[in-house]
Amino acid sequence: MATAYQFKKGHRILIQVQNSWFPLVDINPQSFVNIYEADENVFIKATYRIYHDAEQASKIWSSILKE
Repeated sequence: MATAYQFKKGHRILIQVQNSWFPLVDINPQSFVNIYEADENVFIKATYRIYHDAEQASKIWSSILKE
């Protein structure tokens, strides 16, 4: 996975929020269990909210490096 990337002038980025690297690595049961021996009933649904109004704005910070 890249930790730094150079965007050319005019390019835009897409931010994807997720709670696991599935399907790249494995699913996230949201509980501390052995995933390979877990039953379906131990997997808990997770809810993540992204706020985008002035009162409850979510934020993403990024560093900008000068050339």
